Amino acid sequence: MLRRRMLIMLGVVLLVVLVLGGYKAFSIYTMIQGFSKPKPPISVAVASATERPWQMRLPTVGSLKALQGVELSLEVAGTVTELKFESGQKVKAGQPLLQLDSAVEAALLETAKADLGLAQLDFGRGSQLIDSRAISKGEYDRLSAVLQKERATVNQLNAALAKKRMVAPFSGTIGIRHVDIGDYLASGTKIATLQDLSSLYADFYVPEQSIPKLAIGQPVQIGVAAYPGQNFPGAISAINPIVESTTRNILVRATLANPDGKLLPGMFASLEVLLPDPQKHIVVPESAITYTLYGNSLYVVGQKKAEDGSVEKDDKGQPVLIAERRFIETGERRDGLVMINKGVQNGEQVVTAGQIKLDNGAHIAISDDKTLGEQNSPPRAD
Repeated sequence: MLRRRMLIMLGVVLLVVLVLGGYKAFSIYTMIQGFSKPKPPISVAVASATERPWQMRLPTVGSLKALQGVELSLEVAGTVTELKFESGQKVKAGQPLLQLDSAVEAALLETAKADLGLAQLDFGRGSQLIDSRAISKGEYDRLSAVLQKERATVNQLNAALAKKRMVAPFSGTIGIRHVDIGDYLASGTKIATLQDLSSLYADFYVPEQSIPKLAIGQPVQIGVAAYPGQNFPGAISAINPIVESTTRNILVRATLANPDGKLLPGMFASLEVLLPDPQKHIVVPESAITYTLYGNSLYVVGQKKAEDGSVEKDDKGQPVLIAERRFIETGERRDGLVMINKGVQNGEQVVTAGQIKLDNGAHIAISDDKTLGEQNSPPRAD
């Protein structure tokens, strides 16, 4: 009886072992089948690396200044009797702007003119009498000196009266005024600002190493935060003949037209000096490049090779495409394009979207889906 039970238990154990062994063998076979089954290609978007003329640019920053700009103020003190301008008004050169109380100076001028008239009469009589020797040469000289003195007094009072009024020194736009009628102004009081906005200066600094690249008349592109994406053309008009000893930079000035008055003095400007002699360089879309701390890279579309060196083809007779990762040397970036100094040849196709799923040698398929770049574009780390 005991022997029979032992045989039954041994049979059960053998049955369990056979069942487990079969399941394991089936699992291993299924896994092998899974590995051996080819994976579907990864859809990517591509673009061609092209060789084109690339004009090098020297980027820098600066600030805008008016072609002419002054803070209006008077040389003498007095009380404001007339204001002949409004804030923000456009004025012409010589246009009256402000008048101070000048009653005292006007009265003194009238007295001086009367004295001048009398001196002219006395000198005229003396001129007639000196020929007949009716007066002495000394008396004639005295009359001549008195006439010159009275003329000088009239000129002096005319100059004093001129200082009591203000005229526009040049055509431009007046800023916000700081005085009103009846205000007593001390000498040098600021009245308003006057700026000629027809043209502007853009002052900026460049390193001393860049001096050989600069020349008078060289074109400059200027941008400001107030008008993003818009460039204002200008040209270098002056280069300072001295390098700053503290920064080793040199001051450069560009001039640009401002017919619409969009730009204002004091604006912060981003500038690009266009360097001469554009050279041909390979460029690719910026979305094709993966930026990392250990180097920049991209994926180039290649063809898979068999062991004998021939190109492998799929069931449709088309070459099997793979992604080849290359480390590259990049240059300037501009308008969504990057200049490639090393690593890519003209005409090669580079992956512009879908890189996040790729690895070197991955099987890929070129997709015509326009939204692929928005969905699968890789993160960028500068």
